[in-house]
Amino acid sequence: MAAHEGKADGATAASPTGEWLAALASASATPGGGAFAGLAGAAGAAMLAMVGRLTVGKHGFEEVEERMRDLIEAADAARRDFLELADADAHAFDGVISAFGLPKESDEDRAARTAAIQRGYADAALVPLEVARRAVELMPSAEDATTLGNPQAASDGYCGALALHAAARSAIANVQINAASLKDATQRDELLATASALRERAEDLLMRIATAFERRTLS
Repeated sequence: MAAHEGKADGATAASPTGEWLAALASASATPGGGAFAGLAGAAGAAMLAMVGRLTVGKHGFEEVEERMRDLIEAADAARRDFLELADADAHAFDGVISAFGLPKESDEDRAARTAAIQRGYADAALVPLEVARRAVELMPSAEDATTLGNPQAASDGYCGALALHAAARSAIANVQINAASLKDATQRDELLATASALRERAEDLLMRIATAFERRTLS
């Protein structure tokens, strides 16, 4: 939809969102791609909640009202979780940076530093993996929003799906780059296998939702 009643106009650049994006654009390593993935997930969840609210209470949608209410509840909770994960991702990579700053004068120092770096990379892979998992889990709700919600907001449901897909793929990229630094091959392979399965699921769901959107615009 091009516009919605009750929404602020032109305030984004001056909002905390604009400040966060300025931090993202800075030379600092955090926030980075993993935090962006969390924000994209939150945006996708917000889009789905909006579609639900534009459907509930509207004439002709009585049969799907309960389903839309459930969607709103799930999307609102997911939005909060994604924002927390965005912060967690930034903090996790800060741990990697801190570990590299540990002393390395003695063999004991070097061993402790290496262990801390490995823990940091594991944490930095696990957080975006959770972002990807949450995003993929929410994508079926984007399909409901697109196919069952107010048809005037079908594009918003599809946009929500695209944002969740971006969250999943961005998060998976961060899993891959951090897992690549792990010396524990078993841990690394498990992380990458889980990420790969999530990527395949995200692609399948996005294709389904894209098809559903095209069909709805033609109906």
